[in-house]
Order: sequence, then structure tokens, then C-alpha cells
Amino acid sequence: MIQITNPNELQEYRNYIQESVGFVPTMGALHEGHISLIKRSIKENSKTIVSIFVNPTQFLPGEDLDAYPRKIESDIKICELAGVDCLFMPTIDTIYTKDELAIKAPSIKGYILEGYNRPGHFDGVLQIVLKLLNLTKPTHAYFGKKDAQQLFLIQNMVKQLYLSTNIVPCEIIRESDGLALSSRNVYLSNTERKDALLLSKSLKKATKLIIEGERECQKIQHQMMEILSPTAVEYVQIVDRDFNYLEEVLIDNSIILVAARVGKTRLIDNMWV
Repeated sequence: MIQITNPNELQEYRNYIQESVGFVPTMGALHEGHISLIKRSIKENSKTIVSIFVNPTQFLPGEDLDAYPRKIESDIKICELAGVDCLFMPTIDTIYTKDELAIKAPSIKGYILEGYNRPGHFDGVLQIVLKLLNLTKPTHAYFGKKDAQQLFLIQNMVKQLYLSTNIVPCEIIRESDGLALSSRNVYLSNTERKDALLLSKSLKKATKLIIEGERECQKIQHQMMEILSPTAVEYVQIVDRDFNYLEEVLIDNSIILVAARVGKTRLIDNMWV
């Protein structure tokens, strides 16, 4: 496995590859969710590039940038064992300049849900993803469905900027008890972890209601909120796949989203219906 820290060296490496390239961007602290993306990329492409970079531009003041989990040695070993061809680990100074070109998220759908309480978050996400896609020029790039709004915005950026990469949505990976895998799960105490399970429990309840014939979003959201009451709920929302708010669930075209704080840890989860 080749390890690269300099963007120019990555471009040189990429220019030599004639076969298909899969790309998995991460912020490190790799878990089974990341590994599932890497394995899919390796299966579907001749070469796989993984990036590890805790991107400062997507963190707002007061968020957990400094405390975000960093496990570089174990991450490198995971990538080696998985069969990654190239691991890109830039520094802030190599990936950003002092007078950086601004990338702006859409003024409506970049500022709802995740973007509402975190204004500017998606500016930073799109900024780094665009840089990484331009550096790696992947045939396919793999993103998890857990960050559903991020996935939607990246897909639209690729479409609107006429990038040639195919964005591949990948299923949420959960632990045996239903908790969606996240690097931030390490913050949870044993007691907080039990409360964290309420996110997936509320989504299971919503799914059950829909299977039983309920379509009214407000009624579904109300029952979800009851389950989530021990947590600090930021939002429970049902949208279509284009992130328009819905009054009634559309089968095969809806996403149920939840965000809540458990202790000091902010968690998100969703269910695609």
C-alpha cells in the first residue's frame, strides 16, 4: 500500500492509473462502516484510494474538532489488511491555502436539518469533497447513507459541476443492538449508549407504523418523539429523496431522519423507506 501526504504526489500517482479507480473519503477512526465501503470499492474497481483527513472547515466553533477520534496507526493497519492500494493523508497546510476559494452549499437544502443548527457545515463538506474528487478523479466514490443529506448534496454537486465520478450510496452498517456505527460512538458511556439506541428504536417504530398502513408524517413523528424523549432531540423529519419535506410518506421515495444529543454526543440516524 502506498502512503501519500502531498496532493501533487497523489495527482502523479493517479495519472499513472489507467484502470478503474474507487475512492473512499474518511475522517479516520475507521470502523466496520468504513471497512464495508472499502471492501465494496476493492470489489468493484481495479484500484482503491482511501483518504483520511479530519476536515476543519466542516466543524463549527465549539464543535469537537480537537477531540474528534484519531487512530492513525490502527487506521493504516486496517487499510493495509483490507487491500487498499493508496492511502492519502494530507495535512491542513497541504490541502488548504491561506486565501481559499469559497464553496457554498445550496442556500435552501444546505441550510435545513443538518445545516440548520450547523450553518456553514456543508460549505466545508463540499469544499473538501470537491478537492478530493479532483485529486483522485475516481470512477466511483463511496459514501454511506447514514449521512443522507451530505450524500444528497454531494450527488447534486457532482451533477451540477459536471464531474465524471459516479457517487455510490452504501447501506448503513449497524452494531448487533441496532446502533448505527459512528466514530463518535466512542464518546458514549454505558448509560448513554442505552439512550443512543433510542434513535434506531424510533426508526423501527416508524417503519412498523408505515408497514401497518400509516402514512401521515405528523403522526409518525409524534410517536418517534415519544420514544426519543430521554434524549435532546434536534429534529425528527420525513423528506423525499430530494429532501423536500413531506406531509405523507411516499413508499420508495422517503427518508426518515433523526438527530439527537445523548449526553454531549451528537448522533444522527435515518431509515430509507
